[in-house]
Amino acid sequence: MLKNILPIFQWLPTYKKSYFVGDVTAGLTVGIMLIPQGMAYAMIAGLPPVFGLYASLIPQIIYAFMGTSRQLAVGPVAMDSLLVAAGLGALSLSGIDEYMAMAIFLALFMGGIQLLLGVLRMGFLVNFLSKPVISGFTSGAAIIIGLSQLKHLLGIEIIRSNQVHKLIANAFDQIRLTNGYALCIGLFSIVLIQVIKKLNSKYNKRFPAALVLVVLGVTVVYFFEWYEVGVQIVGEVPSGLPSFQAPEVPFDRISELTPIALTLALIAFMEAISVAKAIEEKHSDYEVDANQELIALGTSNIIGSLFQSYPTTGGFSRTAVNDQAGAKTGIAPLISALVVGLTLLFLTPLFYYLPNAVLAAIIMVAVFGLIDTSYAVSLFKHRKDEFGLLIITFLVTLIIGIKEGILAGVLLSLLLMVYRVSVPHIAVIARVKNTDYYKNILRFSGVVEDRKDILAIRLDAQLFFGNKDFFKKQLYKHIEKKGNELKLVILNTESISYIDSSGVYVLIKIIEDLKSKNIQMMLSGTVGPTRDIVFKSGIIEVLGKENLFLRTHEAEDSYDGRYNKNEISTKIAEQTENFLRSV
Repeated sequence: MLKNILPIFQWLPTYKKSYFVGDVTAGLTVGIMLIPQGMAYAMIAGLPPVFGLYASLIPQIIYAFMGTSRQLAVGPVAMDSLLVAAGLGALSLSGIDEYMAMAIFLALFMGGIQLLLGVLRMGFLVNFLSKPVISGFTSGAAIIIGLSQLKHLLGIEIIRSNQVHKLIANAFDQIRLTNGYALCIGLFSIVLIQVIKKLNSKYNKRFPAALVLVVLGVTVVYFFEWYEVGVQIVGEVPSGLPSFQAPEVPFDRISELTPIALTLALIAFMEAISVAKAIEEKHSDYEVDANQELIALGTSNIIGSLFQSYPTTGGFSRTAVNDQAGAKTGIAPLISALVVGLTLLFLTPLFYYLPNAVLAAIIMVAVFGLIDTSYAVSLFKHRKDEFGLLIITFLVTLIIGIKEGILAGVLLSLLLMVYRVSVPHIAVIARVKNTDYYKNILRFSGVVEDRKDILAIRLDAQLFFGNKDFFKKQLYKHIEKKGNELKLVILNTESISYIDSSGVYVLIKIIEDLKSKNIQMMLSGTVGPTRDIVFKSGIIEVLGKENLFLRTHEAEDSYDGRYNKNEISTKIAEQTENFLRSV
């Protein structure tokens, strides 16, 4: 039981000495990477940079004990940070103190939701966030948050907005006040990051571009005293570890935070589980448990909030670095947390002269890297409906707001799903000449025997209240095409896994109507669970046990008198009846 709650006890007793070097190397690499990255992400969230370090400390430690992935790097990420900024930016808050309190409470709130979902084993809910929705939302949000950093890149004050047209308009209103020094720092930083990224890719290295920028930025601003000519700097970063303090917000604010917390909980889990699953494929010594991941991430956020952490999750880039640097177990994040802790205790004065333009450059490169144009192009070529879903989500996110974008995307994807199941694929099938195979007559028109007296049709979906009328309409359309020569309708049910009460009612009425027209109906290929419904619901009494077959060719052969229709149908009926009696 303890091993299930704290998976660290699954791998710690069998820890190998050979793992230690990789864990330490990875832990130091990610820890060093986290310092400038965490500070930058805190700025995305609209928080003082030190909160990025707080969010990089406790959540990592908790996840190391409770997570099932041995490489996932937990901490502040761009997506969660921009969701915090978007959600809280839409509220009427009195000042920075209330804003910080809300951000910390969000970690507690979303952590509670994740923990509850994990305990209830509801990790499957993340499946409702489809990839086109996430891609459209991510791209739109990345553009907004990237443009929101223009104020630091240009060294000017720009009124904040979650709508791209307002953000651009506000930037143009102030662009004449651009600080040339800040702009040079920012542009140089962006170019340097890209150059180092290309070199890293070319030589398969993980040189810490962000750390290099921090050192260069601090050095240049300090020695040339550019802070005297209007270059904005981070200023004093509080030293010391975060103190224990329970987050508090007014009770009437909770309803306002609920949609933000729920969105954060699901998006954060989706990020973490997707990257954890991707890394898991490279390792055969463990399995990622989605529900335990919810519990681990939820607990990390809950306990982290008690130490001034804002919402966190598993990061894509840091997890990749962690894995490539040799991380084998949860020792690596413990080392990373140690690096962050030592930084908070002893090194925060070094960041005093860090220019905001450097952090803005780190943010802009990170968030614009989330824009996946190749996926959108692929959808446009092959899946126009899902491309439309992506574009609508993207545009709503850009023009109306980030929170509204994800909500619109989820609702549209659900509507698209409902539409698809309500208009299922129905195929008229016929026997391939000289075989027992049945294929779609539209796809195999030259090789099938399309008889006028037999209609064989296949429904590739469940039969339920949402598609029963469509099914009936399509069936009768094909019956009319056959004309007066039609004597047999065979319903191939191989793909029907469930029939609800509405579907049962329609099917019974169809059978009775066909009987009144002297047209026989048979079912073929009915799988066990559906066959149970056929027997329990009364369909079998109207259909007749003798009209139930395993294969479509058996139904046709029985109609033609070439097959003993009672032998196989009797066995099927007996098996089903015996099973139903046993349960």
